[in-house]
Amino acid sequence: MTYWVSTLLTLLAIYAGISIALYYLQDYMLFKPEKLSKDFQFNYENQTYEEHNLETRDGATINGIRFFPKGKSKGVVLYLKGNSKSIKGWGKFAVDFTRLGYNVIMVDYRGFGKSTGRRSQKAIKRDLQLVYNKIKEVTSEDRIVLYGRSLGSGFAAKLASINNPRMLILDAPYYSLTKVTSRYMPFMPLSLLIKYPLPTYKWLKYVRCPIHIIHGTQDKLIPFKSSVKLSQVNPKLTKLHSVIGGGHKNLNNFEAYHQMLDEIINSKPKEIDLKSTSINVIHSSKNAKKQN
Repeated sequence: MTYWVSTLLTLLAIYAGISIALYYLQDYMLFKPEKLSKDFQFNYENQTYEEHNLETRDGATINGIRFFPKGKSKGVVLYLKGNSKSIKGWGKFAVDFTRLGYNVIMVDYRGFGKSTGRRSQKAIKRDLQLVYNKIKEVTSEDRIVLYGRSLGSGFAAKLASINNPRMLILDAPYYSLTKVTSRYMPFMPLSLLIKYPLPTYKWLKYVRCPIHIIHGTQDKLIPFKSSVKLSQVNPKLTKLHSVIGGGHKNLNNFEAYHQMLDEIINSKPKEIDLKSTSINVIHSSKNAKKQN
């Protein structure tokens, strides 16, 4: 009896130790920042851009870059990046939107690139709202497109839920970050431990603009089925776009992805006269007989 009690207590101690370590080390596990010196000079070939810094109310600095299209601007894309590196590298993706005639704003989260400040889910949400407010000072909301990539998809959904942008585009989004991490630690009480739950599905309920979800069918990090579930949260406003064979980090290598962006951003929604469609036609002859 003593042996089993001793073994149980040992296992509980180990479990508690892992839980404590997970709580305090999750920032290092989740975020993979690249830090840049204050005097670092960004360099993007064939792109026109300017660097900006925003001071937050708690004294942090949020560093970002504004990329300009070659012609007249059609609007602004606020691009919220993934959890690794800095806008030094992510800036290369701005061309996917400047070529379509849009300004692109990219910012580094706290602790990334030149951005400073203590990082938390609440602080990042507050920082991004500050950035959004600054964009509203120079353009109307019906010209703002929110684009969230991977980690940034949750923050983009939150911004869209409390503002009125023209549209929301989610690239490889997660249902919630708690769900993603639970795939790797199914026996841990993550709902109690995780400091960045990022419940995308909850925020999508309150989004009032068109929602476009893009996801690769071969994504091993965040499965395609995550986007299928998200598309059902606010179905009347949501369209799901699949990149056949696409993974988590290579959608930009698919021609289909760029065609989707072009169609999503430049197309205007059309009202359909459902009375002229087959929406009420029942395919099954058996059911049709019952109705007759």
